[in-house]
Amino acid sequence: MNLLTDQPGPIRPEAALPLAVLSDFLCQRLGSDYAIRDIRQFPGGYSNLTYLLETGHGELVLRRPPPGADIKGGHDMGREYAVLSALEGYFSRIPRPVLYTADTAIIGAPFFLMERVPGIILRGKPGLGAFGPDTMKKISESVVDTLAELHRTELHAGLLALGKPEGYAARQVSGWINRYARAATDDLPEMAAVAEWLPQHLPADTTTALIHNDFKYDNLVLDPDKPDRVLAVLDWEMATIGDPWMDLGTTLAYWTEPREAQLMPLAAATLTWLPGNLNRQAVFERYQEQRGMSTPYIYYYFAFGAFKVAVIIQQIYARYRQGLSHDERFAGLGKAVQHFGRLAAAAIDQQKISDLRF
Repeated sequence: MNLLTDQPGPIRPEAALPLAVLSDFLCQRLGSDYAIRDIRQFPGGYSNLTYLLETGHGELVLRRPPPGADIKGGHDMGREYAVLSALEGYFSRIPRPVLYTADTAIIGAPFFLMERVPGIILRGKPGLGAFGPDTMKKISESVVDTLAELHRTELHAGLLALGKPEGYAARQVSGWINRYARAATDDLPEMAAVAEWLPQHLPADTTTALIHNDFKYDNLVLDPDKPDRVLAVLDWEMATIGDPWMDLGTTLAYWTEPREAQLMPLAAATLTWLPGNLNRQAVFERYQEQRGMSTPYIYYYFAFGAFKVAVIIQQIYARYRQGLSHDERFAGLGKAVQHFGRLAAAAIDQQKISDLRF
């Protein structure tokens, strides 16, 4: 077994699913060969809960929001299913969507099913030292090229219905600032300063594309036989029609560099800091080449991305502090919020995206 293939394990007690009820539901909706033989849970991730269902029809992946989550605040299973359905035939690197239901009587929350795409998912300790610098360079280049390919996707009617590109950037900035205000648990000066600066310096020039909004290594499935080939992009619940520079900014925020990996263990889980990977500036330059477009404001989009990542982590941390989650992995997330806030503030101060000092 390849240790880098994403393997499920036992279901955490607080995340248990009613196997019999769920199995009956699938048989009624999809056919008797969808009876569930076994359910396991994927251990990775800090947001939505993901399970592997073994059925007579084959392996399926179930996605549901965590307990206490704001279903319309980045945990919208119906939206993720709609995005995948609209992408069929237009962008090939996706798992095939199978079913969605908003009926909370089945498992206690809305959920959707998709086919499993087996492969390598680079995250955390299992990936350390798995590939040498030459392979990591090829993987990082392929990841950038895949993001550029996604942003070239034809905007047909089904995709255009997913978003409102006019005023997108301004809405995103104000939206994430408001989310932070609602979820804040500690006084963090850098986060407050970035929240004040972003709306005052919004770039005037924008462009439009289908954007993923959470594009990073551990949301990508790589080919075990050719690791620099991206088989599928996962976690589409925040996808929309908007400014691709903001999408790139979020990717760059996750794109941890070596010094940052030393400072923050959570950031080190994104293995872009390993030898051979492109650094942020090289990612930006390759993306510009692939798209044939440029921007002088990349430090702004990066600062926004780092602030956004900080808010995502803060929302998870707030649920832990409120007692809505008892997952002890979340206990130290306050330090991660502070780290990404400092990263955003440093980009604003130094007007660059790589080798930031803070």
